[in-house]
Amino acid sequence: MIVGVTGADGLLGTHVRAYLHSILGMKVKTAGRQTFETGALTTFVEGCDVVIHLAGMNRGDDLVVAATNVALARQLVTALEETGGQAQVLFSSSTHIERDTPYGASKREVASLLEAWATGSGGKFTNVILPGVFGEGGKPFYNSVVSTFCHQLATGETPTPHNDAPTEQIHAQEVARRMEVMIRDEVVGNVRIKGHSLTVYALLDTLKGMRELYGQHIIPDLREDLRRDLFNTFRSYLYPQHYPVRLTLHTDPRGSLFEAVKSPNGGQSFMSTTLPGVTRGNHYHTRKVERFLVTGGEAEIRLRHLFGHEVQTFRVSGDQPSYVDIPTLHTHNITNVGAETLSTLFWTHELFDPANPDTVAELVEPV
Repeated sequence: MIVGVTGADGLLGTHVRAYLHSILGMKVKTAGRQTFETGALTTFVEGCDVVIHLAGMNRGDDLVVAATNVALARQLVTALEETGGQAQVLFSSSTHIERDTPYGASKREVASLLEAWATGSGGKFTNVILPGVFGEGGKPFYNSVVSTFCHQLATGETPTPHNDAPTEQIHAQEVARRMEVMIRDEVVGNVRIKGHSLTVYALLDTLKGMRELYGQHIIPDLREDLRRDLFNTFRSYLYPQHYPVRLTLHTDPRGSLFEAVKSPNGGQSFMSTTLPGVTRGNHYHTRKVERFLVTGGEAEIRLRHLFGHEVQTFRVSGDQPSYVDIPTLHTHNITNVGAETLSTLFWTHELFDPANPDTVAELVEPV
């Protein structure tokens, strides 16, 4: 199955691509701003079984935002008509369609354009109506109030919300999972995805509490999916400058001791030994919180964003215990660069489930 994703470099596009990347039998094609600007959209949609239309403008002058979103949809319809395709098109609409605003009106118009194309061409149209979407990689002051708060808290700023308005939020990975089901089941028509309801002040209080605990080397309680997703989003704004984090080594005549992981969450810990020159890992996660902590020997921990090229390298040693908490959507590995056996403690916030491992093979440094 070939799935085309427009707006592939945006917040939701990145998460959808990362999730579909792990699904066997799915090939993902991407379209960014340049695809629309250079007239390459026809080539992009050709051969697609599914098109997930995420490209759009979220912030700016109301009339410009509305006109831009409608123009992008018209370009997509033209490309679909030129190729004679009968793809299933999923459109990321918004609960703003319920409001009398230029943005809400543009979302309604885009849905009408795509539905009319599907009716006339024999294709399928799914209007995915979303609440606020947040996640790792979101742009503060643009994508989501969650992104803004997380950025401010991570950089030592003080968020100042204007009021305690109600808000409804959903993580981008959950949207990706729901869309995959819609593709598999060929769901058509309007689909309203419900998020988590909370107030702006409650959201900020939750994030501030997480920052306070994490500053004390305590992983907050992550047993609820929303809390896990908020924590993953918050810590994404700490990477890479925050790591590795040195732990206090308590030494007396008996030897030394340090606190490896503190959390009310539970989770799973395991130890490994690695021979000199050997590398472990080369995989990524979409939801898992994972800690690497070298307890003996010398190692290099390398990480790369799934769709990026820059490799971050952290040198760590058992002589000074330091941890690196692995960000989601980053493939990572650890290599023994010393002469002795490497000892490493690993911790994840959830018990390993072979049926749903959230561990996808991907080389940090592709051959």
